[in-house]
Amino acid sequence: MSSIIAANEISKTYHRGAELINAINRVSLEIRAGQFVSFVGPSGSGKTTLLHLLGCLDEPSEGELTVDGTKVFSVSYGLKEKKLTLLRRDLFGYIFQKFYLIPTLNVKENIMLPLAFSRKGVSSQEVNLLARKLGLDHRLGHLPRELSGGEMQRVAIARALLNKPKILLADEPTGNLDSQRSDEIADILYDLNKQDGITVILVTHNPQLARKADTCIHLVDGKIVSQTES
Repeated sequence: MSSIIAANEISKTYHRGAELINAINRVSLEIRAGQFVSFVGPSGSGKTTLLHLLGCLDEPSEGELTVDGTKVFSVSYGLKEKKLTLLRRDLFGYIFQKFYLIPTLNVKENIMLPLAFSRKGVSSQEVNLLARKLGLDHRLGHLPRELSGGEMQRVAIARALLNKPKILLADEPTGNLDSQRSDEIADILYDLNKQDGITVILVTHNPQLARKADTCIHLVDGKIVSQTES
């Protein structure tokens, strides 16, 4: 499989008062199209920072990053914000620990939110099919406050999938869920990867979820300390 993300010696530093923090320290990795990768490690190890860099939500302080054949950042080059916005919109789907649903919109309206910023045409039937795939077809008219935590996260996943992304980034997607709902979300991410071929990059403290990945990358102090292939 070809590489869909290639990072070469990327770092992320910032200042906290007079202290210089090396959040990510000279990390190099390649992620293949269709791969399922998990990032694990203690709190503060740089997992979320690295996810944000690979997902073009933040810029590295140094190093090179190429995404789907497009050079995004290098020592002397940075993709302009307008092109970055298009790349994020067309290539990525984002799932976070917090669901970020609009409380006054029902499930179907929350799922359809990305269409406000997209040029891709998606029919109401396609939204209904996506909702059915995620077990939400009986909840389309409900407001977020009427849903369980697992259902709210499934709405967030449906919203992330609406624009048919090649890459799905998930930051602690089961962090606010009980074990049963966590298993449900883990199975959904696994199926999206294995059945639909979506590249999944995951940050998690959940060892069962991490083990579903093809590759488990362990970070400590902003560095990759081990990489396990399943």
